[in-house]
Amino acid sequence: MEEQKRDLQKEQQAPQSNEGAKNPPQSTSFTWKRLLGKKWVFPAMYMAAAAIILTLMWVYQDYGTSTKDDLAVNSQAVTDNVSGPESLPTNAAPEKMQWPFADKNELDVVLQYFDKNASNEARQAALVEYGDEFTPHMGMDFSRPDNEPFDVLAVMSGKVTAVEKNHPLVGNLVEITHSNGLVSVYQSLGEVHVAKDDEVKQGDVIAKAGRNELEKEQGVHLHFELRQGQDGPAVNPEQYLGQE
Repeated sequence: MEEQKRDLQKEQQAPQSNEGAKNPPQSTSFTWKRLLGKKWVFPAMYMAAAAIILTLMWVYQDYGTSTKDDLAVNSQAVTDNVSGPESLPTNAAPEKMQWPFADKNELDVVLQYFDKNASNEARQAALVEYGDEFTPHMGMDFSRPDNEPFDVLAVMSGKVTAVEKNHPLVGNLVEITHSNGLVSVYQSLGEVHVAKDDEVKQGDVIAKAGRNELEKEQGVHLHFELRQGQDGPAVNPEQYLGQE
């Protein structure tokens, strides 16, 4: 009985045999120390770092060169667009308003613009009588001494914004809107050669002079007005026509 107890105590005191006890795991720090102890490790690390740095430098230089080339190409494209044959000159002089006919020496002013600041005599001469009423004349009337029709020209380039035919008082009329905001109005027309929304250039023939009911005493003539915008107030055409 005593021998069995002694055998049992020996078994309990003996260490348990397992694979872990025979081969304990090595620590990570010990592994790195052994690796760094090799002679070839530091040269290899240096070469790898140098290769990475050189690669980054090449990539950066290539990116910088491509960016400069792209900027140069874009800059050249912008220059070509600005200086190309279709570009407009930046120093182009604005149009000066010309007379609404070819030769002003061949025509007479038969009715002046009503200027409220003019003398009493001049204002009375610029009134239009129709029936029993007198109304201020808000334009200038031109006619030939022989009472013959003549070509009516656009005083400036612009867009035809109104064409009306057979108006009961003013006859055929044309309105042209210009880039400076002024609207030129041509009334008492005979033949009309333009249509609404047409683009016209300065000096284009837009109509022939004719007659109207409101100013029938003037015979064949052109009634010309200038307005500040469509349906805006009339201004004295003499302030703009033929100005140098």
